[in-house]
Formats: sequence, structure tokens, C-alpha cells
Amino acid sequence: MTDTDSASPSMRRQCELLDLCRSSIYYDPIPESEENLLLMKEIDRLHLEYPFYGKRRMTAVLRKADWGINVKRVRRLMLLLGIEAFYPKPNTTVAGEGHKKYPYLLRGVTIDRVNQVWSTDITYVPMHRGYLYLTAVIDWYSRYVLAWKLSNSLEMKFCIDTLLRSFEYGLPEIFNTDQGVQYTSSVFTEELKSRGISISMDGKGRALDNIFVERLWRSVKQEEIYLKSYESGIDAYENLAHYFEFYNNERPHQSLGYRTPREFFLEGIALRKEEKYSSRVENAI
Repeated sequence: MTDTDSASPSMRRQCELLDLCRSSIYYDPIPESEENLLLMKEIDRLHLEYPFYGKRRMTAVLRKADWGINVKRVRRLMLLLGIEAFYPKPNTTVAGEGHKKYPYLLRGVTIDRVNQVWSTDITYVPMHRGYLYLTAVIDWYSRYVLAWKLSNSLEMKFCIDTLLRSFEYGLPEIFNTDQGVQYTSSVFTEELKSRGISISMDGKGRALDNIFVERLWRSVKQEEIYLKSYESGIDAYENLAHYFEFYNNERPHQSLGYRTPREFFLEGIALRKEEKYSSRVENAI
């Protein structure tokens, strides 16, 4: 939004209007090295296979594979990837200012209809040079991917944009997320509360609390991302768009009786409409 070639208004004034630090305008970000990009891809692959590996065990495994690294470096890259080991931890995390954390509402709950429970998450997408982040919203009952989006950062906006797009399919009764800052922010939770949606959040470090999204990421990475090396963000978007179209409309799921998520989702929507109609008829009688 700034114009470095403009003399009026001055760059100082432009930064004041945009509430920017003037030095940030001239900062040229340093990309991750080629070695770090390869290392991040390997850490992501190992995390997908062994989600209980923490930074120390991850370091030990990588050293056996001839990576000359230390725990400090692995810790930094895992934070950059947005991943951590899955295991039960004491709930001692203090929420950020204005960030309320909600209890997990799905323990012992039977999922038996569409739009009963939706959930979302973020995962890392490696490219030939650089990386992106991918988020998606999924319906638990049908495994249907309602919306997805790529971003070059972990900012909140791409999560909210994906959430708003998913509302084109209706509204869930419960929306489940992890305790990431993108989801605990009041901006995100207000979009849910204003629509009467109950908010559920995973317990800290509990992998199985959001199991359907974890299974989705496994499928996306093993069947699409790890088979290719995306050259650019456009290349990643086009290939992932093709994959999600295939996932929703063509890929049979064993857990769905070898039907596709789209078939299961549409059947569920029709069934709910039929149940509501029958209920209205009974009430009228």
C-alpha cells in the first residue's frame, strides 16, 4: 500500500497513515536456506508418521539420518511449521489477552448427521523454493471438505476467510479447533458465537481430539503433496484444487461404505430436510 517513488505524501507520512514502522518498509526478508527447507520437509514427514516425537527425539532421529543439527534448530523449525508432539499435558497455558479457551465438547459424542460437527486446522505445504500454509474446514460425519485456502503466513485472515466460505453449506451445531491463536482470538470466535454455534477446542497436545482433520492431512500429503514438488504458489493452488475436487467427488472412503464425501454429505442434507418436514407435519396434526 506504500509508494516508495512518491514525493507527496512523503514516506514518513505514508507510514504514519498506515501505522507502520518506517524501517520495515526497507526490510528485505531473508528466506530459509535450501538445507532448512529440505529439513522442514523431513520434519513434517516424520511428524505425520510419528506425531508423538518431540524436539529431542526428532533431533535424535534426524542425526541418525546424517543431519548435522541440534535441538535448538529443530525447535525453531518445528515452531515455524506450527507442529508439536502430541501427548497429554497439564493445562497450564495462559491465554493471550482477550483469548478465551473453550472446553472440548465431543468426548463420547456420537456423530450421526451432517452439519453436526465441523472442524478446522492448519498444515504446512513444502514447495521447491519456500513453503505455504494450508487450512481447511471439514464436516465430521461426511468427511466433506467444505472450504480450504492457502497462505504464505499464519495470519488470522486466511482462517476467517475459509470459515466464512464454509458457511455457504449451512451452519454446524459444534465447531471444533485446536488452541492456536488464530482460533482463540475473539475475532474468530465471534463469527461462531454470533451464529449460535457451540465452540469446542482440543485439549492441549491431544492428537485424537481433531482426528478427522488429522486424517485429511495424512491423505492430502501422502496422495498429493509428497508426490510432487510445487514450483510456485500458483502451482500448489492448482494441484491442490484438483486434489480436493477428486477427494470430495471421486475418492471412495472405506469408512463411508466406499461412497464419496459429496454423496454422503448430500444424502445427509436430504435426510435432515426430510426429518424437519416430517416433524412439521406431526406438529400440524
